Amino acid sequence: MLPKEITIAPVNHQRYFDRDISWLSFNERVLMEAERESLPLMERMNFLSIYSSNLDEFYRVRMPVLNALHKLHKKKFLDKDLAEKHADVAALSSDMIAQQLNRFGLVLQRLIPELEAHDVYFLYGKNLPQEIMPQITHYFFTQVLAFLKPVLIQINSLHFFPENNQLYLAVTGRHHGPEEALLVVNIPTEELPRFYETAVGKKQYVVFLDDIIKAHLHILTNMQVEGCYSFKVTRDADLALGDIYEQDLAAAIEAQVAKRDLGLATRFLYEPGLPEGAIERLLEKFGMEKAVVVEGGAYHNLRDLNLFSVKLPDLYYTKWPQIQKTAATDGLLLEQVAKQDIMLHTPYHSYDMVLRFFNEAAIAADVTHIYITMYRVASSSRIVNALISAAHNGKKVTVVVELKARFDEANNLKWAKRLKEAGVQVLYTHTALKVHAKIALVKRKNAAGSTYLGLLATGNLNEVTARFYTDHVLLTGQQELLKEVKKLFSLMKNMGETMQQNKLKCRHLLVAQVNLHERLLELIDREIVNAGQGLPARVIIKLNNLEERVLIEKLYEASAAGVQIQLIIRGICCLIPGVVGMSEHISVRRIVDRYLEHGRVYIFHNNGMDDLFLGSADWMNRNIYKRIEVCFPVYDKHLKTELIEMIALQLKDNTQAVMINESLENVLVTQKGPKIQSQSAIYSMLQKA
Repeated sequence: MLPKEITIAPVNHQRYFDRDISWLSFNERVLMEAERESLPLMERMNFLSIYSSNLDEFYRVRMPVLNALHKLHKKKFLDKDLAEKHADVAALSSDMIAQQLNRFGLVLQRLIPELEAHDVYFLYGKNLPQEIMPQITHYFFTQVLAFLKPVLIQINSLHFFPENNQLYLAVTGRHHGPEEALLVVNIPTEELPRFYETAVGKKQYVVFLDDIIKAHLHILTNMQVEGCYSFKVTRDADLALGDIYEQDLAAAIEAQVAKRDLGLATRFLYEPGLPEGAIERLLEKFGMEKAVVVEGGAYHNLRDLNLFSVKLPDLYYTKWPQIQKTAATDGLLLEQVAKQDIMLHTPYHSYDMVLRFFNEAAIAADVTHIYITMYRVASSSRIVNALISAAHNGKKVTVVVELKARFDEANNLKWAKRLKEAGVQVLYTHTALKVHAKIALVKRKNAAGSTYLGLLATGNLNEVTARFYTDHVLLTGQQELLKEVKKLFSLMKNMGETMQQNKLKCRHLLVAQVNLHERLLELIDREIVNAGQGLPARVIIKLNNLEERVLIEKLYEASAAGVQIQLIIRGICCLIPGVVGMSEHISVRRIVDRYLEHGRVYIFHNNGMDDLFLGSADWMNRNIYKRIEVCFPVYDKHLKTELIEMIALQLKDNTQAVMINESLENVLVTQKGPKIQSQSAIYSMLQKA
């Protein structure tokens, strides 16, 4: 839970949590897993890695926003109350991060001796043992030295630019007399592993690349070294695209991605002890006067803590072999999908059936067209290779590529070029509108005419992330629903900044820019009416993030009407639960476990005739107003029952779930009864299905 000395007051007249403070509260929940002594040691180390990675993204993405608001206040573009609110958020964010980082350090300090008890010597802040120095020196001269670029700041400072999130050493000392000197040395983690691992007898040593360089500074300079301190610079990650026409979008994004690591510095993170004068010189020479200056630890980029491994299975989670959901042995998967809906729950289920769906479509004689959206694609995507094969086999393939998927732009550009070279029709989205939908459509033609098969999912069509993101994938042959999918693809061919509702009428799909927001409000209103008539009324929503205020207000209205609302929100939650007169019938829980909870699920009780939707849309402003999202109903009774049972297990989780209270604290669930770990229980349930 949050430290007692920090009080998080809801902002905006006590109706909403601030989104950035809520996000930091989620990252604290990740840190709580690292603190959990019952977890295997290396899994705790992995949660430290996730925490660090998340925090880096916060500084790259959200800190620029807070800084921009501060600038607007200075220019008097914000009123006083709003400016003060954002100033409070920025200050509270810094306080929360500082206290969380202190807890981070304490966990790491506890883990190191526990690893040593297993003969794993993680040399964090320790001198390098003499017994491994010959190996380390050999490694330095043969592998490391070629990538080092020492720069004497007094002489060459204009020719040096600290790249985003790259690691450096600031070496202070004297050079040819009493004059102070400052040398910067890069730590080449993009070219070399962050850790050097070696064994001596039963002992495994894990050595930071940083320390290997520090141990050989005398090779790099003839200055009299007085101190050596690590630092890094975090830069703004947003792409400035402006109003760019579609035909120029790919080139514009490629250019912007190339510039991303040259963006405005948002944080200068340095090791304690770095002299004040050296800090001032670095900030001045590199134009970082406006960056947030933060004192950190001796090592940065601790997201790398998951990059070393030990050969002791007991230090990791017990493996859960993926469940193979196979197609009928007497025919093709496409034929089976045409007859009956199939649903996969990854990563409990293997992703092989999704790969088979596209592989079969690529070669099937009766398949004429394949349509698909691409948001985040695996770097060596089997799915995209199947699409290329389909084009070579004479199929008409249309791919809607989202080039603005943050941090995946370069990979998506690579695949877009490959697809175009294969003759695939590649459609790029408008700069102001992302396509976040996870859908694919296969058109088949026979003597009776054309029919469709479809794939609709809550997560990206990415076989790598499917190994650790919990998502749901529906394979279906329901023609009326899939005709709406086809119309949506047709509409995306001529995409503008907005999509007019009169161009797409949907009875089955919920589509952002078309009917998603309106239908969600209607479905909640129906529960309000039922509650007013004394009927059972209940809403269960599972999301990654909840921010959009119209929907939050509708949930408050439903709570006031007596509707029971259970929310499972992994990350940002701006709704304040449990407030008498506003949200006393609303509960919010978070689940953090071995898999990342990612599926979006909406369940509306409908007087015992549950309406259940899955989809790509969180309830964020960006999802509702600035993206094309697709949510889809589950009609098959067996599949609907299975999903409701899975959600019921998550609502009973008293092991990995925490409740969010009205002060935004992560409160451990203490309900009586047997221990229920929902991910483990879901895996067991699906094994028996």
